[in-house]
Amino acid sequence: MQVIMVPTDFKTLIQRFYHLQSERVETYQLFEEGHEAYLRTGPHYDFDHYRQLVHEITQAFCGLSKEVLEIKGRLHHEFDRPDLSEHIEKLQNKEKQKLELTAKLQLARQRAQDHPEDEGCQEKIQEIKHEIIKNKEALSEIMQDFKYDSEESD
Repeated sequence: MQVIMVPTDFKTLIQRFYHLQSERVETYQLFEEGHEAYLRTGPHYDFDHYRQLVHEITQAFCGLSKEVLEIKGRLHHEFDRPDLSEHIEKLQNKEKQKLELTAKLQLARQRAQDHPEDEGCQEKIQEIKHEIIKNKEALSEIMQDFKYDSEESD
């Protein structure tokens, strides 16, 4: 059980939030790398290993989300910044969508690998990749709004 330092001032809380977001990005990279390694075990996939990875990734995302939601609550109630907690609310929804799209993409990649003759698989991959790009753009926009709004109180 890791001890979480609870930031008491506004700036430290904001810094903690940015740190959690960058941990999220790193967790996605691990997820991607793990899935690529899993695909290399085909056609007799090492599913147990992959399932363990998915379990660990899910736990990591849950921990990050839980702490982000705590920050959201504190920004709203302790610091009277409903504007910032609203950005985090939007961000959480987009992050949830990103995780769903990432899982969809991984399934589509495996399907394409298992059925190289099916051209529909490649189209599906491109479709999902496009959705992920739109999702990342939306995330980036929310983060910019958050940054702008959190800095104007300096």
